[in-house]
Amino acid sequence: MSESTNIHFIMTAVIQEQDVDLALRALEQIHAPVTHLSSAGGFLGRRNATLLIGLRDNEEEKVHKALQSSCRQRVEYLAIPLEGSPLPMPTPVPVTVGGATMFSLPVERFEEF
Repeated sequence: MSESTNIHFIMTAVIQEQDVDLALRALEQIHAPVTHLSSAGGFLGRRNATLLIGLRDNEEEKVHKALQSSCRQRVEYLAIPLEGSPLPMPTPVPVTVGGATMFSLPVERFEEF
């Protein structure tokens, strides 16, 4: 195993499903090893994606910039019933969703075989 393939950190990034293709292309351009897992949840219970990204020494900032440029926030409208209203008419409320939620964790052991 060569030093250039040693993974020292793993970044977990949760992004919106709409941003997956662009994010994977951006990570491919910087040669970051990535595994894509489909996931769901969060505030709106929508489909999203969890990316497991292997980080070599001094690559965290490069991966962060790649995700920042490919994952954007959006405003969506959530229909919520208006409290105290005599009619159950939902009122659209703007909610900001998207971007990326990232966690970096140290890797104690890395093997390829």
